[in-house]
Parts: sequence; structure tokens; C-alpha cells
Amino acid sequence: MKQFIYADNAATTKLDPVAYEAMLPWLKEEYANASQPYSFARSAKKAIAEARSLIARCINAEPEEIFFTSGGTESDNWAIKGAAFADTEHRAMITSQIEHHAVLRSCEAIERLGYPVIYLPVNKDGTVLPETLEQNITDNTRLVSVMFANNEIGTIQPIKDLVRIAHKHGTIFHTDAVQAVGHIPIDVQELGVDLLSASAHKFNGPKGIGFLYIRQGTSIVSFMDGGSQENALRAGTENVAAIVGMATALKENCDHLNENIEHIHELENQLITAMNESGVQYVRNGGNTILPGLLSLSFMNQSGETMLHRLDLKGIAISTGAACNGDNDEISHVLQAINLKEEFALGTIRVSIGKQCNEGDISEILNSLKQIIKIRH
Repeated sequence: MKQFIYADNAATTKLDPVAYEAMLPWLKEEYANASQPYSFARSAKKAIAEARSLIARCINAEPEEIFFTSGGTESDNWAIKGAAFADTEHRAMITSQIEHHAVLRSCEAIERLGYPVIYLPVNKDGTVLPETLEQNITDNTRLVSVMFANNEIGTIQPIKDLVRIAHKHGTIFHTDAVQAVGHIPIDVQELGVDLLSASAHKFNGPKGIGFLYIRQGTSIVSFMDGGSQENALRAGTENVAAIVGMATALKENCDHLNENIEHIHELENQLITAMNESGVQYVRNGGNTILPGLLSLSFMNQSGETMLHRLDLKGIAISTGAACNGDNDEISHVLQAINLKEEFALGTIRVSIGKQCNEGDISEILNSLKQIIKIRH
């Protein structure tokens, strides 16, 4: 098979070998339904409890505050709709213009049901300014939902400051931390958030599994009707293998968090330094407080889609910040929100470096970019 350089880790990550090995027994021998009372099922029930505790320790939560879901999209939907429907008196909602579509579409859905939603603007770095939230929140606001770190440009939000404002008004705070969990330190006690979404495949776990952190005492209704799984809040037979794989992957990343961050920063600096020395006209989006290894790069008078396809032909996987709509380039809602000039916005690509990347990968990406956009040495 042709050697492929994978630099799209913000889209998904490679399953950690340790997580893979941990999953195998639950796919082969230990296949019982964890809800059953007989001895064959008890090991599955125990494995779920251990995984729940493991995840809780990684984010400084209590095990009973971790609820398993099918991934980030479900967690976001549950947080927003579950919080909204739990309180019919306070109906106003606040989010930002640069959220993941799982949050934006959920907000649009409750808008259609009569819930007013405010979409906060961001500054040129993609930051939700605390004063902007303060100007828009009222004592009637039920929920504020602001993502921990943006999946397209990497901006890390001032969550603690935003939470403080929300709680001052008696408002629940949700953060979509799908892009951040397992990549930077997350402490829910320090942050003060009431709800937090995560997805395993973004931190080297399996696809189709995630969790929602629900702080004890937070009022939220069930999103999935059926059985009594997940303390009767999220029905459905538990996917034991995926749950174990998620917990194992998260522990593996958290145990090596500092060395992973250092390694990724070194590769990131290698790429940025070489880009700056080349003299190419580009901007890096997201400001100074950005997720490690997530580079949103906008090149003047280029086509991000064309760059993506040409890199693909060279065996390099990245993504673009401009979605292709037929024959027309459409600037993403995130790049529109930060008011990036069109001549740069249409030439945006996202390079997201993972822990498996090495210096050779970065050199190959750089050399290929030079050929594609004709950078002069």
C-alpha cells in the first residue's frame, strides 16, 4: 500500500493500539449484555463502571457525572435540547456564530419550537469576548453553549470567564469540548462547566462512542427514550467494547499529555518557521491561544479545494476551510465570522498534526505545498 501522510487529525484520529487491544475481549469472548443479571454479564457491567471511573478521573469529574453517548453530535444535541426542555420558564439560549454544526443545528431546532437563540459574534481571532456575553445574557437565559476549542481554526475560548458570567445569572453552561478532550488539560471543577461534550474518535478512540459530562444537580431531561441504561437518562444497550476503547484511549492520551503536546508543538514550529522563511503570502487563523497542532492556513489568491486535491494526489491528507458547493467556493461560517478577506478565505487549508506525525511528514507537507503554490526559495 502506498505510504500516506495523515495530517487531518482534527477530523478523526487513528485508533490507539492500546485501545484496540483493550477492545478485543469485548468483541470476541465477553459479548454478554451488561444489563442482564447473570454472572456472564457481570464482567461487562464491571468494565463499564471501570471505564466510567477512568474517564471521570481524566477530567476531574465524578463517575456518576459521565454519561455514554454515540459521540459528539448526540452529546451536543442532548445538552442543548435536554437543558432547554427541562425548564419551561427560562427559554432564552445563547451560543456563538462559530460553533460546530451539531450545536448550531440543535439551536435552530429549538428556535423552531419558540426558544429565542442569540448567536454571539467573535473577534478576528475567533474569540467570544466575555463582555459580549455579558451584554446579551439575562436572568431569563436558560443555557449558554460555547465550544472549548474551534475545530476549524483552533481558537481556545476563555471558558472560565464565560462560565462565571453565566452562573452569575443562574444560567447553565455547556461546552462542546470534542476537539479539546485528550489533547489539552481539562478539569471540569476548575472550569466550572455544567455540561461538556466529548467524542472518542477525536482522541484516538473508536468511532461511534462519546460521553456527556453532566454536573450533579444540573437539570436536564432524557434525550433517548427506552430502557433504564445510563441512570435512565440515555436508553440503549451499551457498546462495551467501544466504551472500554474510549476510556483506554483517553487514559493513554492523558498519561502522555505533556510529551504529546511538546512533540506536536515542535512539528508545528517546524512547519511555521519554514513557511515564514519561504516568503509565501499567508495568514494563520485563530490568534495566539490555539490547540496544539491545529493550523488553519489561508493563502492569498489560492483555492483551498484545489490545494486539498493536489496534496491528496501526493499522498497527503489535509482538509480545507472552504467547503465546495458545486462549481462555487463557499467560505465557511467560521471564516465568515472572523471576517477573513475573501482572497485569503478561499485559499484556506487546515493541517492538523497528530501524535503519530514526525519531522519527515512535516518536510513532505512543506515541500508539496511549495510545489503547489509555487513558493520561491
